[in-house]
Amino acid sequence: MQVNKPNSKRILNKKASFEYELTPEKVEAGIVLKGVEAKAFRDGRIDISQSHVKIIGGEVFLINANIPAVGKWYEPTRMRKLLLHKNEILSLTTKMKQKKLQIVPTMMYNSKSRIKLELVLGVSKRKFDKRESIKKHDVQRDLDRDLRGKNV
Repeated sequence: MQVNKPNSKRILNKKASFEYELTPEKVEAGIVLKGVEAKAFRDGRIDISQSHVKIIGGEVFLINANIPAVGKWYEPTRMRKLLLHKNEILSLTTKMKQKKLQIVPTMMYNSKSRIKLELVLGVSKRKFDKRESIKKHDVQRDLDRDLRGKNV
């Protein structure tokens, strides 16, 4: 994964860690895009915060990723096919069925001249879990603010 190059782009899904309890196991998948979609990626106009991944008929698809492009007859939230090896797809499906996990896209980046998507398995949080994570975030922010004010 060559993400640290100066001309590399990264688009993060910041809502993923808030809405899901993520596992540390990550999977890299290629994505099938049209030319205008690749140009939108280079411009940084992609939103994957509302997107999710489904396995349909042994193939993996990215659903509801918003990639706006120029053109009247273009659908920005169409289903896009993800490229994975067959054994990776089988392992993802078995883990999803056994532990009731969901596949969450966390980051889109370019590696060499290809656009890749980082997928993580996760369990969706309940409402009280989300409130708890907000409280922890607020407390940490207040502590950081206090430490910054004292110049420690």
